Amino acid sequence: MKIRVGQGFDVHQFAEGRELWLGGIKIEHEMGLLGHSDADVLIHAICDAILGAAHLRDIGTHFPDNDNAYKNIDSKVLLKKCGELIKEKGYKIENIDSIIMAQAPKMKPHIPEMQRVMADVLGIDEEDMTVKATTTEHLGFVGRKEGIAASAVVLLSKE
Repeated sequence: MKIRVGQGFDVHQFAEGRELWLGGIKIEHEMGLLGHSDADVLIHAICDAILGAAHLRDIGTHFPDNDNAYKNIDSKVLLKKCGELIKEKGYKIENIDSIIMAQAPKMKPHIPEMQRVMADVLGIDEEDMTVKATTTEHLGFVGRKEGIAASAVVLLSKE
């Protein structure tokens, strides 16, 4: 059996007049994240981890931010496509471990739904999709509530 590990990281700044989408769900907040798509920073980090582990480059290669086909797209569509791309290469997701870095809003109440939604999109067990959250103790752009960052690690296997 061959195993591969990938990591992903993404950052988006807050912007007024945008909805906040994280982990495939809409979260009520006074601002959303700025981006070409729905700016779901968590899904973007997970996509990069999945693609990297399978040696398929990164999210920008497959879904460029200068392509209007992806303007305001639901990032769950991108996540599903990433899952399909690795399956075409014979890989299976063993587990995903991710973390959201946000001073606000509070993530804990939303984590179970995020895990359920993303696991469903990828066709994996919920126990194989971990989402954690932390603040940065008021340090840096996250601590100043200027944006949100996310990182992810994925383990793929191939018979």
